[in-house]
Amino acid sequence: MSYLSDFGRFTLMLKNMFSKPENARMYWKELMHQCVEVGWRSMPIVLIISFFIGAVSTVQTAYQLVSPLIPQTAIAQIVRETVLLEFAPTLVCIVLAGVVGSKITSEIGNMRVTEQIDALEVIGINTKTYLVLPKVLASLIMIPVLVIFAAALGIWGGRVAGKLTGIIPPDVYDIGLLTSFKSFSIFFMLIKSYVFAFLIAAISCYFGYFVTGGSLEIGRAGTRSVVTACIAILAADYVLSLLLLSK
Repeated sequence: MSYLSDFGRFTLMLKNMFSKPENARMYWKELMHQCVEVGWRSMPIVLIISFFIGAVSTVQTAYQLVSPLIPQTAIAQIVRETVLLEFAPTLVCIVLAGVVGSKITSEIGNMRVTEQIDALEVIGINTKTYLVLPKVLASLIMIPVLVIFAAALGIWGGRVAGKLTGIIPPDVYDIGLLTSFKSFSIFFMLIKSYVFAFLIAAISCYFGYFVTGGSLEIGRAGTRSVVTACIAILAADYVLSLLLLSK
């Protein structure tokens, strides 16, 4: 029964966050602040993870393709599709659920515990719009950008690893990247990144907005938000794959 209650409150929170801003300039400033927090401050961990994901993908793919009948260009093709379809959007967003999601939950949760949200409501500010909407919009703007960087760096990391280990020459790797390439892979990656970005931001805001108790509960809410967001991302990944890749 609590799951139905949580889903109902979550739905109402999303419904109530769409209202006319009391001060458009204040909301714009908050949106820019959240874009910096979500995008720029998450960039280092995303770039590091993406590079090594691509490098490991090249090494492991080459280890599996030991048959002389399989051309070396197949390594680059497999790395390209793996990074675009799965690693860049899904794995990066799971990492962001921990990095960004926990921060959002603790930020809003601290405001709830210290009664700052109540104070904002007293002076006539729609806190669901002011606290939730900028974070959701910032995630929808910045997380797909991070995923694009992750995909590019992951593919480049695979190229570097192939060159350093002697597994595949760079020119052969480049040929493999262009062989049988379908632009739908990029479209699918972006669709997943937008869906995952919304789930990360909305779920994190929900757990922070409705936290009760003291500072200890903020930590527990952060843990629950990360776990829930990760499960939601994996479930959405499965559903999107069924809908968009099945023929």
